[in-house]
Amino acid sequence: MLLKLAGVSAWIFYTIFILLGLVSAEDPYRFFNWNVTYGDIYPLGVRQQGILINGQFPGPEIYSNTNDNLIINVHNSLPEPFLLSWNGIQQRRNSYQDGVYGTTCPIPPGKNFTYTLQVKDQIGSFFYFPSLAFHKAAGGFGAIKILSRPRIPVPFPEPAGDYSILIGDWYKANHTNLKAVLDRGHRLPSPSGILINGRGPNGTSFTVEQGKTYRLRISNVGLQSTLNFRIQGHKMKLVEVEGTHTIQTTYSELDIHVGQSYSVLITADQPAQDYFIAVSNRFSTRLITTTGTLRYSNSKRPVSGPIPGGPTTQIDWSIRQARSIRTNLTASGPRPNPQGSYHYGLVNITRTIKLESSAAQVDRKQRYAVNSVSFVPADTPLKIADYFKIKDVFRIGSISDSPPYKKMYLDTSVMGADFRAFVEIVFQNHENIVQSWHIDGYAFWVVGMDGGVWTPASRKQYNLRDAVSRSTTQVYPKSWTAIYMALDNVGMWNVRTEFWARQYLGQQFYLRVYSPVESIRDEYPVPKNALLCGKAAGRETRPL
Repeated sequence: MLLKLAGVSAWIFYTIFILLGLVSAEDPYRFFNWNVTYGDIYPLGVRQQGILINGQFPGPEIYSNTNDNLIINVHNSLPEPFLLSWNGIQQRRNSYQDGVYGTTCPIPPGKNFTYTLQVKDQIGSFFYFPSLAFHKAAGGFGAIKILSRPRIPVPFPEPAGDYSILIGDWYKANHTNLKAVLDRGHRLPSPSGILINGRGPNGTSFTVEQGKTYRLRISNVGLQSTLNFRIQGHKMKLVEVEGTHTIQTTYSELDIHVGQSYSVLITADQPAQDYFIAVSNRFSTRLITTTGTLRYSNSKRPVSGPIPGGPTTQIDWSIRQARSIRTNLTASGPRPNPQGSYHYGLVNITRTIKLESSAAQVDRKQRYAVNSVSFVPADTPLKIADYFKIKDVFRIGSISDSPPYKKMYLDTSVMGADFRAFVEIVFQNHENIVQSWHIDGYAFWVVGMDGGVWTPASRKQYNLRDAVSRSTTQVYPKSWTAIYMALDNVGMWNVRTEFWARQYLGQQFYLRVYSPVESIRDEYPVPKNALLCGKAAGRETRPL
């Protein structure tokens, strides 16, 4: 729904954009007015304090088309600061809108902030979530759906329906209690259950008509668990992963790691009845399963039979599935040219970055790190400090390109990188858990993954033709994953684990992609309405 912005007319925003030349005049605008509150929720049968957006848990779906301008006015009615971030939205030249503390000042209690996003040259399935404190464990998340422009062909027929499905692990404890456990230096227990669209077992259903095909956009918005998704008696045809049309491979079940999004097609080609949707955790000694219902509109009977079982701890099975996910080189992306027209495998690598995660105690408190550095937020968002050239907020090079193999320490870790460099990043996992890594501002090619320790010889097994392009990738236990990334988006970008307790306790850093030209052709100036805090408080944003 297009809503008029509270207190600010659409015309004023339109004029600002035209004066600055930041967006094309023909690109549509979609306006959203959101109020963020606490409210009682009962996802696992017990009362909890949840984060609601316009009274909804999960929050409203964002429905848009490629290049739309999204004007989202967020009123913070919580008693503490709040921010929303947009998982997979690239914020082209515009990291000020990214909504993490490294880029954006928190919205104070009782105040509002208007995000101005453009889903520039993007299609696909994504989600938003609250990025501060441990708010993600209370809700505040929702689906983002970006459709192709009408004149751009999509490599499958128009489905009869298009459903967003948000899955994730969940705790019965309030997020404030979970945060207190982490702040005291302890680890969290295992999650209590799994939710489908904010509801526990048997709480969610989707209705289909027999013989028709539907698109399901599935995002793992949870806190730590890899989840396996399957539908009783039905196959799923994978068609899109985080903005990339894929080779249309059929699966009976699909592993979705935390922070990842997938689109599948299902056809209601079974006898008219109700069927289980099953979601269970993976790679854990304690199996948790939840169910929903796929309901045929002419159903003759309710769900019956055993809940369909899925894989549990089989890592090789999951690796084989991950390697089978490839880019459809003949399909158009957000533009009419085929996705495969960018020959990433022929570009020379200008830099290799090797990232290793670790866990340790610092000052007798549990912390997590990347290349021995456990991130601590500065008193001023890094991007704001960078714009105003405020000293003593962060130091470029405070995290190294490769593991230094020294004792873990605390710092505000920022890695510098050159605009238009083409880099190789290797995520090395020496632990017994599956990790999931996300990079804001970009989609990258997942060129390889395997067990053991990465060496330069590992490049011989890279996929340099049709690797999937996405923004979140998994790293299996005692394994490595390698990605290629073209640094074509200037800004300050969060590189983080999607294991949220670890992210909260330091397993993240910022990648500063810098152009010395400092031109608005490469990066937009600080927004006129930017909130200023910390050492930037009292300064002036740019004039009109």
